[in-house]
Amino acid sequence: MIRPGIVKVAIPGAAVALLATGSAGAFSADQAPATDAPTASSPLQLQRETQTSRDALRPSLDLSPTPAPAPKPKAPPVAKHLKKQAPIPKPTSAKTRAAAVVKPLKIIGSKYTTTDVNVWSTAGGTGTLLTVLDKGSKVSVTGEIDGIWAQIVRDGVSRWVKAQYLSATKPAATSSAGTPSQAACASGSSVESGLTADAIRVHRAICHMFPSVTSYGGLRSGDSGSEHSSGHALDIMVTGQTGQEIADWLKANSKAMGVSQLIWQQHIWTVQRSSEGWRAMEDRGSTTANHYDHVHVTVYGNSGTA
Repeated sequence: MIRPGIVKVAIPGAAVALLATGSAGAFSADQAPATDAPTASSPLQLQRETQTSRDALRPSLDLSPTPAPAPKPKAPPVAKHLKKQAPIPKPTSAKTRAAAVVKPLKIIGSKYTTTDVNVWSTAGGTGTLLTVLDKGSKVSVTGEIDGIWAQIVRDGVSRWVKAQYLSATKPAATSSAGTPSQAACASGSSVESGLTADAIRVHRAICHMFPSVTSYGGLRSGDSGSEHSSGHALDIMVTGQTGQEIADWLKANSKAMGVSQLIWQQHIWTVQRSSEGWRAMEDRGSTTANHYDHVHVTVYGNSGTA
């Protein structure tokens, strides 16, 4: 089989012989071998005969250095103490906050003050003295009692007063109008011996206004350092509501009676500090020493106008 592209040559038998024996000889012009011009048998043959390098068929290689991939961003370092930090508490729900709201004070009724009453921020008289309520003031009460203290409500806020100065009924108005009697008392006038004019004035007024009171204490010359030793004091022996009414009347009429100071049920009132009302006193150890069985009255001497 003759491969495509190989030139066909017609060689006479003599020439074949020479080639076979290795002899060389010259060919004459008319003996030169005849050759056919190479002819492509087909387009595929032309394509195969084209000297094309296999490398030309391969894709070109990019030999430039490949850039290194960009490093991934690292998370910022976390402090050790933050890693174990407790989670931030979530905001309290509106329902929980509403439950924490202080409930309003429950008012069960009202009462009246039987005298000028000190109003305190807390029970016990150890808080702040806020104001003084006039006698006959109506206050809202909760029924809460702490010893001798009663809880009242003012402007929606809890306050405390002495329970003994509250009454379910409004007390009669105390008036300084008119002049109390200064006639000698039918009983007990002997107590006036040694008293100043103002002390006598007080004795006669109370004697006529409160006839149920029959016992008084006057001059005590041996009571050194007391107003009783100079006739500037009078003790009105009384207890309970009558004693409160007497103390209130003398306080309201202090100028006409020449009164400078009152002591009643372990409380003191003075003209100089009248805006503070009744002020609590220290415990002196007994009913009499704490003035629960009498109203103590101190006078100027002779300044009254009654």
